Amino acid sequence: MKNKAYYEELFKSYPDVLTLRQFRSMLGEMCEKIALKIVKDNLVKHFVIRRAIYIPKVYAIEYALSEHYIEYSKRRRIYGRQVSVC
Repeated sequence: MKNKAYYEELFKSYPDVLTLRQFRSMLGEMCEKIALKIVKDNLVKHFVIRRAIYIPKVYAIEYALSEHYIEYSKRRRIYGRQVSVC
């Protein structure tokens, strides 16, 4: 089971505040449609400046530890990396 310290070490090269593109990259090249749905459903804490979405890294790590992301990653493994789950 992965814990917070594991993800902090894994993502230490990322900035403290992520753009949506960095958030997607951080979580294994997640589809933009799914990332926007996660933000819209408030599954990850974020803020918006003009039209840009920003996610603090601590909240991205919290999301990576959440049940929602665990379920998403399980489905993604079933369908494989080549097939998008968008």
